[in-house]
Amino acid sequence: MEHFIVSARKYRPQTFKDVVGQQAITNTLLNAIENNHLAQALLFTGPRGVGKTTCARILAKMINSDGSESANEDFAFNIFELDAASNNSVDDIRSLTDQVRIPPQVGKYKVYIIDEVHMLSQAAFNAFLKTLEEPPKHCIFILATTEKHKIIPTILSRCQIFDFKRITVKDAKDYLKYIADEQDIIAEDDALHIIAQKADGAMRDALSIFDRVVSFSGKNLTRQAVTENLNVLDYETYFISTDLILNNKIPELLLQFNNTLSKGFDGHHYIAGLASHFRDLLVSKTQETIELLEVGDQTKAKYLEQAQKASQEFLMQGINLANDCDLKYKTSKNQRLLVELCLMQLASITFDGEKKNSKHYIIPASYFKKKGITPIPVNIPNELDKSPVTKAKESAEASVLVSKTVEKFQVKEPSKIILKQESKRTSGLSLSSIRAKKEHQIRQMDVVINEEDLPKEAFTEQEFIVVWNKYIEKLISDGKHNLASILSIDIPKVKGSVAYVEYPNATNKVEVERQQYELLGFIRKALNNFDINLNITINEVMEKQYAYTTLEKFEKLKEKNPNIDILRKTFDLDV
Repeated sequence: MEHFIVSARKYRPQTFKDVVGQQAITNTLLNAIENNHLAQALLFTGPRGVGKTTCARILAKMINSDGSESANEDFAFNIFELDAASNNSVDDIRSLTDQVRIPPQVGKYKVYIIDEVHMLSQAAFNAFLKTLEEPPKHCIFILATTEKHKIIPTILSRCQIFDFKRITVKDAKDYLKYIADEQDIIAEDDALHIIAQKADGAMRDALSIFDRVVSFSGKNLTRQAVTENLNVLDYETYFISTDLILNNKIPELLLQFNNTLSKGFDGHHYIAGLASHFRDLLVSKTQETIELLEVGDQTKAKYLEQAQKASQEFLMQGINLANDCDLKYKTSKNQRLLVELCLMQLASITFDGEKKNSKHYIIPASYFKKKGITPIPVNIPNELDKSPVTKAKESAEASVLVSKTVEKFQVKEPSKIILKQESKRTSGLSLSSIRAKKEHQIRQMDVVINEEDLPKEAFTEQEFIVVWNKYIEKLISDGKHNLASILSIDIPKVKGSVAYVEYPNATNKVEVERQQYELLGFIRKALNNFDINLNITINEVMEKQYAYTTLEKFEKLKEKNPNIDILRKTFDLDV
């Protein structure tokens, strides 16, 4: 059985031309070698699997080549690789600095590649500073790290920094296509796209995924095989979901979501992918932004087709709803219900039932739509520009038109109009609002006309107090004990048709003033005199009387029960 070598090692680049997606850095290093302008310390930083260590090895090999050696000649004696994750102590760095002094046996330079340099301890960094700043002329240091922010500034200032970027989906897909051709593997374009996207910018991860999928599907690499093996949601799932949402098919949409969950996918993954799908549809609607769509040619055609069915307003609102669900998912106690509610809201965006109330028509626009009639909006002219004759004529025509419209469409008027105290928003053109307004005006006129004829029978102060106490009893029976206790503080003094009451503070006064209309209505009706009024004042002396000290309270209690004083003396209690 032949030994298998993973693609990440088998196809590791041997020259700068083979490095994927880092053209700017490789060109800079090539020019530095050709012009003899290479720094003594280089720092390669960037995400995992983008070629930092590979470029360091290629550079170490190139600077020792003078053209006379063979292509496969190895300079292992001049290249030293140190893993700082396991060799991060001061002693390891001291051992390295001792080796630096010895010149190379073959070639011009000794190259020290220190991987994961951010793992060095603080003391190791400090021990390395002097050697890194002034190394021997035959020595070059190449530091590699994925976390540049963990390296102390004094090290960074002594290095020439190269920032490696994530490899784009297109570059990763092209390189995977090259490897598939090398291995005589038939691979679909969409399948390679999914692998490149799953790798998230790391070429090493893309090659590892590629090996795994090839082991699963053999020499024929299909999109279905990739999605099954990687356990990723296929584009087709989101295309079907979007079609169901646009057609307002809520039951089918919920069943599809349940089917997705039954396959082992997470609801969070599903809703986040749906938001990304809406984003891709929005990108597909404009010719200039189609380049941002990182999918295969076949899938791109599907996106362009579905983008024509969805409006830009729907996609924007859909992205907001899906993104809001994504943010709330982790904190939700019922996560499945949260996603299902979001899906129902998405399927209701284009539902006609939410567009029935139109402000431009007396009869709802949906009624005309069902009858196959195109409604005509009514333009209301400025009333100030009309003459009195024109206004009278148009008023008569409008009344005839409304009566005909009511008869034609059988609009039934309510038999009784109930006016509520709270404000209610109504259309200015509706028949019910016009009639309600007229009835309200007539009632106001009746009140004004009949106010002078209200009864004003004479009464005594004693009769007033009796009615006053009855109202207090009514409050107690209704459970309004606070207002009842306030009204019991003072006995009213009646002068003419005005009752005077005093309260110890402004709080009591405000509370009585809030309820005085109901109070006066009860008293006026009981005494058959609608000219009675209430005058409320504040008496500060009363307030002082009600503010008892602790000793005054004790004296009051002692007057009612002298045994309290015996109790205090027996147990030697303080007041």
